[in-house]
Amino acid sequence: MDFASLLGILSGLALIVSAILIGGNADIFVNVPGLMIVIGGTMAATLLTVQFRDVMNAFKGAYIVFTQDKTNPSEMIDTMIKLSKISHRHGLLKLGDVKTDSPVLKRACNLLSEAASEQVIRNTLQNEIDSLMARHFSVQDVFRKMAGYAPAFGMLGTLIGLIQMLSELDNPDTIGPAMAVALLTTFYGSLLSTMVFLPIAGKLKARTLLEVTNLEIIREGSISILTNDHYAHVYEQLSSYLPERERKSIFNQSDKKEAAKKGAKQ
Repeated sequence: MDFASLLGILSGLALIVSAILIGGNADIFVNVPGLMIVIGGTMAATLLTVQFRDVMNAFKGAYIVFTQDKTNPSEMIDTMIKLSKISHRHGLLKLGDVKTDSPVLKRACNLLSEAASEQVIRNTLQNEIDSLMARHFSVQDVFRKMAGYAPAFGMLGTLIGLIQMLSELDNPDTIGPAMAVALLTTFYGSLLSTMVFLPIAGKLKARTLLEVTNLEIIREGSISILTNDHYAHVYEQLSSYLPERERKSIFNQSDKKEAAKKGAKQ
């Protein structure tokens, strides 16, 4: 599981629960009808807004993001450098035998092994990037909508509670507890929005940006390999996707001589 996500969930819940326990009895924060209004209403409104398939894909995507390890751009750059070395030693045809868990990288290797043109490779991989962004946006949009609906249904539950409370004004002893119960739905809606739905949408957006960067590295690296660039040149082109502090020079003296000879021949 992603460490930052685990730390955020545990620390946030711990602080909220601690504040509740310090303030008094935790039982007063449990109200089943309020939970039914907020959770049920939020899910119902979401299903009315988007397709059921999109909702299922959203929860599935959230599970994958929070449980699977991410691939850093530096790791993807290292992979493209290895492919460049394979191409130089054995030719582009050898790239068709490369085994990888990434379907996009495998597709790029197949295109290179088939000696596809630069324009074909660029268009194909750009289509992969565009389709990934569209799929991920629909997933993020589900949680953003839920983040908007939850507080609204929390307020709706509060209004229902206030109406019920005002109908019992002839009994002053019930006003305080009834007011507390009425406000609980607003609490539930705000908690779900700020602690669950918005953070998930933000995490999904961050993972999307990371995956897009990796796909762009695959695209530009594949084009560099196709043009038979030296692997050190491939790195120098792809290193712009990394922060300055993470960049390194992979040129040694032999690399410089080899690259210089290759440039002279060209």
